[in-house]
Formats: sequence, structure tokens, C-alpha cells
Amino acid sequence: MTSTSFFTSAGVEVPAVTADQMRDVDRIAIEETGPNLYQMMENAGRNLAATTIRLLGDEWRDDTIVVLAGTGGNGGGGICGARHLANRGGEVVVVVSDETRLGEVPAQQLATYRGTSGRALGPGELDALDPSLIVDAVIGYSLSGPPRRAALHMIEWALNEEAPVLSLDVPSGIDSTTGGAPGAHVIASQTMTLALPKTGLDVAAVGDLWLADIGIPGETYRRAGLQIPVGLFGDEFIVPISS
Repeated sequence: MTSTSFFTSAGVEVPAVTADQMRDVDRIAIEETGPNLYQMMENAGRNLAATTIRLLGDEWRDDTIVVLAGTGGNGGGGICGARHLANRGGEVVVVVSDETRLGEVPAQQLATYRGTSGRALGPGELDALDPSLIVDAVIGYSLSGPPRRAALHMIEWALNEEAPVLSLDVPSGIDSTTGGAPGAHVIASQTMTLALPKTGLDVAAVGDLWLADIGIPGETYRRAGLQIPVGLFGDEFIVPISS
């Protein structure tokens, strides 16, 4: 199932984009208009931390938050969010699928995260953890085929845990364009998608859906051939949306 648009609680229509369209928006932002990748990842991570705190409630610091991070931009956003949570006294554990394959910006995020009180573990140490919340930042919108190796192990671990899952951008294993799943996939309680909703997010595995502002200006969308409503986020940085 795919959706060409979603709606905010205020009734504002938000266009949905395919993975290819989102890649084009990201490219234009990075190469032409800004914000750069570091800025967008920082905005994504801060919003992810805020959404995590909202989901867990006032006593969130008593909970163990396990962030599952892949090697690309989605993982970098998850690691960034973990830093903001750890900076605020949260009990945070980051598990990276393969530290040796981290992209440049996600690797910098991990290096910065190591300056906090948060822990960083490998996928082989997951079974020793007892999470109150799992943050899924394994794959994101760039899924290409069924998850494999460490990513598959992390998804299967999340599926076997009782803790709720908050997915960043797209539940890992779900095709962001079609909503299909070529293999194992995360079943999220909530998903915080970035910039614009993706056409494949109208599926049960997404859970409650939120849209987060990562600072992309209107000109970026216009160059990508997209018309975005003025005042989409109102006074907020994260808004609930539905199809």
C-alpha cells in the first residue's frame, strides 16, 4: 500500500515522496542549498531524542534505551540522538552493526557519542541487554534487498523483545516507497520520519507516525519539483501525521 499524501492533525496536506525523490532532496540540500549532512543529521538526532523522551514520559531516565544503528545516515541519526539522551542523564546503549563500515559522518557521530556516559556495544552483545525502549536506526529509506548479516540479527533481536520500538524515518526492512518487505522487518510502535513522509509508510509496521523537521528550506523542495505547504510544522518541530 502506498500513499501520495498524509495529513497533520491540523488538516494540512503533506505530500509523500518515494525513496528516489528523497535522495534527490538530500542531494540538492547537500550540494546546492544546504543544510549540509552534519546539520541535517544533528536536527534528526535532536528530534529523535525529544520523541524518545515524550514516548517514555517523565521518568525516562530510569529506562534503558537501546539504539540499534546501521552504518549509513540513518545510523548516524540514531547515534546522534543517543548522544542527546546521554547528555541529559539517560541510560543509553548504542549497538552499531559494523563499526568498521561506518560512513564518515556517522563515524564522527560515534566518536562524539563516546564522550558521553553512554555505552557502545557490538551486535554480539545484544542478548545481555534488557531494554525499556528500542530505537531502530538500522537501515532507513535506502533499503536494497532483504536485511542480512548483522542488520538481520539486530532486527530479529528487536522482534523478540517485549520493549516498544521507535523507528527513525522508516522501520528497518520496510521498503519506503512501496511499503513492502523483502525479508525480516521491524514492527514499530512509533515511527519518526524525516523531512517528508515516504509513500510506503501507510502500513501497520509503522505504528503511530510523526514527521520531524530537519531544517530543509522551501527552495530545496522547489528545485526537486515538490510543493510544500507554508507553515507545515506550525510552532513545532515534530508533528503527528496520518494517511
